[in-house]
Amino acid sequence: MLRMIIRRVLQVIPILFIVVTITFVLTRMIPGDPASMLAGPQATAETIEKIREEYGLNDSMWKQYLDYLVNLLHGDFGTSMAYGTKVTKTVGDKLPNTLVLAFTSLVFAIILGIGIGMVSAIKQYSLFDYIFMLIALIGVSVPIFWLGLMLVLKFSVQLAWLPVTGMGSFQKGIWDVISHMILPCVCLVCIPCATFARITRSSMLEVIHSDYIKSMKARGIKQSKIILKHAFKNALPPIITVLGMQIAGSFMGAILTESIFAWPGMGTMILNSINNRDYAVIQGVVVMAAGIFVIINMLVDIVFILIDPRVDYSGEGGH
Repeated sequence: MLRMIIRRVLQVIPILFIVVTITFVLTRMIPGDPASMLAGPQATAETIEKIREEYGLNDSMWKQYLDYLVNLLHGDFGTSMAYGTKVTKTVGDKLPNTLVLAFTSLVFAIILGIGIGMVSAIKQYSLFDYIFMLIALIGVSVPIFWLGLMLVLKFSVQLAWLPVTGMGSFQKGIWDVISHMILPCVCLVCIPCATFARITRSSMLEVIHSDYIKSMKARGIKQSKIILKHAFKNALPPIITVLGMQIAGSFMGAILTESIFAWPGMGTMILNSINNRDYAVIQGVVVMAAGIFVIINMLVDIVFILIDPRVDYSGEGGH
């Protein structure tokens, strides 16, 4: 296992290098001059030139790129032009809000999705199975931005039951915070919940129909014990694989959802950064997100080995 972990950690380096390079190039391809955006429409040419000089925008692309790599090696993601602070502080101030939204939604998606998938597998071809698998298919297909707009239109504009924007405040009571979270969470729960339900059902059906499960049923063991202790444990590997992808997907989905509900997290921040051509923040968020995604995949591999020792990542066992 130690060899696998070391190899996975070493694989992070070239992946992040490619991400950094592509992100750097793409941000420079965004139309517009960041110095002019920062200075404002009434700024003089001297003011704009001073800003360009201050942030190194007059340097060649190669020099900017090399300077950025050197700073990254020292843990410096640069300084935000729009916020006037270090990128790590800018992201650090917004990241907790995004994590609250993303992981709250993911917890509900796991509980609901796995529960629905298990019941659908046990009651295969029943009315429950058909209804919830149809709902799951719709849930996977619905775009987040469309669902968010429809929820706002129905529950905020027409019914006036829930607030449209913001994240609420504990000073106004716990319901104020919960009410602000309901619509964004519903948006984020939709796709991962449907995904977990479909994968769990498929994986559970494969295990339930295996010979050793049939033999335990023949011996008179309770179905609940068979399902929870034996079937579900052996159905976990595909679910864990999906979990790793959905953790990263929920994080990125939260960024998109925040722009719809004006949630004060990384989504709003990166949208403002794109509009202001704030290169440092855009690059910092993408690199951090890529790092999170790679680390999560590595942790999924480790969990796979702990759950199923037969899994071999060394390449020596032929698996």
